Amino acid sequence: MEKLMVTGGKKLKGRLMANGAKNAALPIMAACILVKGDILLRRIPDITDVWVMMDLLRELGAKVSYDKKEESLFINTDGVSSTRAPYHLVRKIHASFDVAGALLARFLCAEVPLPGGCVLGTRAVNFHLDGFRLLGADVSLEHGYVKATARKLQGNRIYVGRASVGATKNIMMAATLAQGTTILENAAKEPEVTDLAGFLNAAGAKIYSLNDGTIRIDGVSQLRGIEYDIISDRIEAGTYLLAGAITRGDITVEGISSQFLEAFLSKLESANIEVIRGKNYIRVKGKRRVYPVDIITSPYPGFPTDLHAPMATFLTISDGTSFIEETIFDARFNYVDELRRLGSKIRLVDRTAVITGVDKLTDAPVEASDLRAGGALVLAGLVACGTTEITGIEYIDRGYKSIEHNLNSLGAQVVRVKN
Repeated sequence: MEKLMVTGGKKLKGRLMANGAKNAALPIMAACILVKGDILLRRIPDITDVWVMMDLLRELGAKVSYDKKEESLFINTDGVSSTRAPYHLVRKIHASFDVAGALLARFLCAEVPLPGGCVLGTRAVNFHLDGFRLLGADVSLEHGYVKATARKLQGNRIYVGRASVGATKNIMMAATLAQGTTILENAAKEPEVTDLAGFLNAAGAKIYSLNDGTIRIDGVSQLRGIEYDIISDRIEAGTYLLAGAITRGDITVEGISSQFLEAFLSKLESANIEVIRGKNYIRVKGKRRVYPVDIITSPYPGFPTDLHAPMATFLTISDGTSFIEETIFDARFNYVDELRRLGSKIRLVDRTAVITGVDKLTDAPVEASDLRAGGALVLAGLVACGTTEITGIEYIDRGYKSIEHNLNSLGAQVVRVKN
């Protein structure tokens, strides 16, 4: 096991290039099951979640090879024959359940365990399964596995509960090879969903965004191999921008469009942070005084739940009291007790974090309990007095590529050591 030692007090300055988006790469990798022929995906980040998905595809029978230097991924799923996803891999990441829709579409059969990943409370797959049923599948839960079978899949009108991102992606994949037309109402609008549709369309699918929250999918008989570039990771970019803001530094993240982060950037501006929106970059300049702000997480284009915990860390040094209401994941507050160990003043009222700013944070041993909580603790370490010891960094490695290297390139002092 490893841990991060983060020495605070460094003002971060410099430029970073945004990596490819984890939350776009994983469902697109799963969607490769639908494609005949060779696929080359570019800008695939070297993170543990990607490696788990690669192993899952190999277990199903796909040919997979990854070029670390180029961050390109070759996939050919012509040899996939198994429709049963192994539990020991699916339990590791929630996105592994994305193979269910692709397997069902291609083989009219899918057996996939209930998914694992970060513990964020209720992340039910019932919206996915309701969609599969409306496409004509028989769905059951047997011994911890979701089993879906069909004689054929037929397009239908489907309402996506809670505008679920996962359900939108899974039903979209299943409907791509279904007969007829499928209409998804109340579909998720996240950029990663749009990127999945872009990949499928490039491979020959017929997916159209009709109006706000509605997607039309005209089923096709097959998809062809292509080359495709993954979009940039807006959550990773937001975390590094917060690193600049919390250390009163000056950081530019290149290769990212501000339109994907507008709700987040507007809150930074409300907190007295200078934000410069470029054609293909975002720059933030921290200020000595941080104003308190109130935030409600919501589906895109609202404030992203994945930036809740990092933003909470930033607000621990504000001049006043801030409120963050969480509307997506009921256990998003795993970070609170650990930030309290560093000297923050946070209390919970129902699903709202009430954050009263303090003059300083101080070092302590802390443990990451999920991916974004880990990012929040790293940010806290950057501003805390002394050296903060962070364990549980396997969660951080799931979504942040070489976080210590990137931060050190900006002037931080972060060391990865054996625990």
